[in-house]
Amino acid sequence: MRAVVLRDHGGPEVLTIEEVDDLAPGPDQILVSVAHTALNRADTLQRQGGYPDPRNRDIEIPGLEYAGTVSAIGSDVVEWQVGDEVMGIESGGCYAEQVVTHARHALRVPDSVELRDAAAIPEVFLTAWDALVVQGGLTSGRWALVHAGASGVGTAGIQIAKAIGARIAVTCSAGKAEACRELGADLVLERSPADWLGELQAAVPDGVDTILDVVGGDEADRNFRAIATDGTIVQVGLMGGGKTPINMGLLLMKRITWIGTTLRSRPLERKLALCQRFTSEIVPLFESGALTPVIDSRYPFDEIADAHRHMESNANIGKILIDL
Repeated sequence: MRAVVLRDHGGPEVLTIEEVDDLAPGPDQILVSVAHTALNRADTLQRQGGYPDPRNRDIEIPGLEYAGTVSAIGSDVVEWQVGDEVMGIESGGCYAEQVVTHARHALRVPDSVELRDAAAIPEVFLTAWDALVVQGGLTSGRWALVHAGASGVGTAGIQIAKAIGARIAVTCSAGKAEACRELGADLVLERSPADWLGELQAAVPDGVDTILDVVGGDEADRNFRAIATDGTIVQVGLMGGGKTPINMGLLLMKRITWIGTTLRSRPLERKLALCQRFTSEIVPLFESGALTPVIDSRYPFDEIADAHRHMESNANIGKILIDL
């Protein structure tokens, strides 16, 4: 099979496609013929050497999500058949024509979503739903704040918040504000150089109940001031850096819950449980039309380096897909 193999770390030019050995499923696994994958910030960090694949495989193949068809099943698998359309997330290995995954880790592609668009769903919708609802406790009528509202996770977060009846504010650059409004954001705040915190506090004086932050850096202290008493901040990324001064007194006075989380490093059992719950609670919202993948652009597999350059330009609104 063809796959992107990282023999070195650095710029997009290190993304080289090679022929590697085909895969075979174990007893409780399925083999997926990958038709489409998608880019995530974690992929660019891994390419640079800053976010290693926790599986410690002999060959380093990046890529966190896929959409394709089942081409073989393990001896113990009963829920899938060859030819089924599936999508899912992995710790790595999805920049390839084949991926092997646990049978209960795969997600069925909703009937309302074309296979070519399904790779835009798993990573960002699982991340946003897990952060806002499962860990963040967001419910109908409450306020959420999502940073980088036009990113893949941001566009998913807006839709999920509206689907459950919550209200949502987002930060983004000025050029992406209208896209966030069209998705349903109740309050769109220009992140920089504008004073998003002052505007948010004027509109939501009691503070927001849940914050999903992919930025970190200087936003951490502003999050402490933006969050409501007994609110929850879920940190899922550090695009703005991991070190910054913060007012720890607010952590105590407001009784803030500050959660750090990633999907990639979780034990398999926790990933399986999350995917099964996602199947029952979130996948039906794609069927009803309440949720839809937001796609910025798509690139052929041979141009994956250009796709990484596009992501690093911060020009995308929604997901960047790769067609194999």
